Amino acid sequence: MNLSFFDQFMSPHLLGIPLILISLLFPALLFPSPRNRWITNRMSTLQSWFIYTTTKQLMTPLNKKGHKWALILSSLMILLLSINLLGLLPYTFTPTTQLSMNLALAFPLWLATLLTGLRNQPSASLGHLLPEGTPTPLIPALIMIETTSLLIRPLALGVRLTANLTAGHLLIQLISTATAVLFSMMP
Repeated sequence: MNLSFFDQFMSPHLLGIPLILISLLFPALLFPSPRNRWITNRMSTLQSWFIYTTTKQLMTPLNKKGHKWALILSSLMILLLSINLLGLLPYTFTPTTQLSMNLALAFPLWLATLLTGLRNQPSASLGHLLPEGTPTPLIPALIMIETTSLLIRPLALGVRLTANLTAGHLLIQLISTATAVLFSMMP
C-alpha cells in the first residue's frame, strides 16, 4: 500500500460508509433533547452554562443591536469547535481542511456583514472604497480596485486558511513520521 502525505486528507471509509457522516452526527448526541423542563440533568446544565458563558463573552463588546448575532455566532463557534475536536480522533477527517467548507462558511457571513453595514451605515461603508486625499483623476480607478478587493476578500481568506491548515497538518504528519522512524534507532 503506497501512501503519500496528502492521503491524510482523504475521507476514510468503513464498510463503504464515510466516517465523516458518523463524526458529524455524533455531536447530536451531546445536545439535549426537548423535555418539559428547561434543565433536566447535569449534562444539560453544563451545556446551558457553556452556551451562556460563550455568548456572554462574545456579546460583551457589542451594543444591544449587535446581540441579534448571538445565536448564529454561538452556533458557528460550537459547530467549529466540535468538528475540529472530532478531527483529533483517529481515522476521522477534519472537514475544515477543505476549501469548500471554508468558503461555504466564509461567504454567507461575509455577505451578511457587508449587507448589514451597507444597510445601517451606507456612507461609512461606501467611504472605505475611497481613501482620503485621493487625487481626482484616480478616483474611478481606485473605486474599481477597492470594490474588486472587497469582492474577492472571502475567497482569498478562505484559500489562505485552507493552505495554513493543510501546511499545519502536513508538518504534524512529517514530524510524527520522523519521530516514529528515529524512535527505533534510539538506544
